[in-house]
Amino acid sequence: MNNKRLKPVFLTIMFLGLTGCGFYSMAGSIPPHIRSIAIPLVINQTAEYGVEENITDAFQNKFTEENILQVVPEKNADSILKGTIVKITDTPYTFNRQEEVTEYRYTVTMEIEWIDVTTDKVLLKKRFSGWGAYGLTSDISTDQVDNDGDGLIDGDDPDEFGEPRSFAQKTAVKKIAEDVLNDLLTSW
Repeated sequence: MNNKRLKPVFLTIMFLGLTGCGFYSMAGSIPPHIRSIAIPLVINQTAEYGVEENITDAFQNKFTEENILQVVPEKNADSILKGTIVKITDTPYTFNRQEEVTEYRYTVTMEIEWIDVTTDKVLLKKRFSGWGAYGLTSDISTDQVDNDGDGLIDGDDPDEFGEPRSFAQKTAVKKIAEDVLNDLLTSW
C-alpha cells in the first residue's frame, strides 16, 4: 500500500486517539454530584491500641494526595467513607532452615462503606485487606526483607526505613487505601 494513502488514515486515528484521551478522567466514573468526601475516624474492633488514628490519617492523606475528591469535614461532604478495622494479624511468614522465624506478616482487614450523602445510598460496601512484612532486626533498611512488597530490599529501596512493625502497618494501610480508591473509581 502507498504511504500517501496511509498518511490521512494515520493522522485521523492519531487525532481521534489524542482527543479521546484528552477528555478521559478518573473522576468521571464517580457520580457527577459527588465532589467531596469526608473520612471520619475509623472504628477499631481489634485489641490493637491506637491503630485507628494511623489508618484514618493514611486514608485522608491518600485521598488528598490523589485529589480525585476534596477531603472535607462531614457536615460539608457529598459522600462519606466509613471504615471499620475488623481484624489485625501479626504472624510468622518465613522461616530459615532451622525453622526459626525470619519474617513476619502484619495484615489489616477492614470493612469499608462509601455513602452518597445526597441520596443516602451506599455506593460501595466491601472488605479490604493489606499487609506489610518485617524481619526481626531493629532496622528495616538492613533486614534483607522486602517490607513493602515492591520487589526492592534494603539499600535498593529508598522508602524502607524506620521501626519494622510500624513500617509494616503503614504498608498494609497504604495498600488498603490504594485498593479502596481504585474501587471507588471503578465502581461506577
